[in-house]
Amino acid sequence: MTDKHPAGAPVTSPGPEIATSADSARHGKASRRIADGLRASILSGELPPGSRIRQEEIAAQYGASRIPVRGALSILEADGLVRLVANSGAWVARFSRGECEEFYQIREHVEPLLLRASLPGLTPEILDRMDDLAEEMAHTGRAEHFLRLDREFHALSYSGARTVVLHEIVQRMWNMTHHYRLMFTQVFLEQRSTIVHDEHRMLVRALREGDADQADLVVRGHIRRTRLQLAQHPELFDVLPSGPD
Repeated sequence: MTDKHPAGAPVTSPGPEIATSADSARHGKASRRIADGLRASILSGELPPGSRIRQEEIAAQYGASRIPVRGALSILEADGLVRLVANSGAWVARFSRGECEEFYQIREHVEPLLLRASLPGLTPEILDRMDDLAEEMAHTGRAEHFLRLDREFHALSYSGARTVVLHEIVQRMWNMTHHYRLMFTQVFLEQRSTIVHDEHRMLVRALREGDADQADLVVRGHIRRTRLQLAQHPELFDVLPSGPD
């Protein structure tokens, strides 16, 4: 549809553009809502690695069309939680032992950098909360609860940093290894080892003292030890749905 400009030149009606913009905003909001729900289901284990995600089922579950569902899956693919496979569909990301080994090697190098950037911005209140979390982790016997506390603990240790890129890399690495850390945590809790709790306390102490080198050493060793111990349990990579080839 066109209207006449006062000078006689045709102009395009803004109606369709406005409608399209509104539709895009609505779909974007719906995509984020669906992505948040699916992310929670993936991280809780309700949707384990290798699980098929059927767009029509998700659309029905959230009362949405497939457009925002596709948007949500793209968000989760960027998070490292979903794999989109051409001519196959969407799957919860599943990784091999070798891939997890690489993820942990990346973490060993990136997280100490983020911790150093964070140290000047850590307040006494943040460190007090980390102390509380360390003690709570030492007294829980539930893997899901431990992992939730552990994630908050380390997120707080990095919360003083103002760098966006390092935060995004660490968040992605944590997302991609979440299920494997959950299964390993179950093994670790059954063994009743205290080394993890000792490392958490050592980290808080180093941060309180402003000792960046010691904090770097603790967190790097913390991640490396988990990587090496995870490699001793290949069975953890064989108990999940196969997913796409």
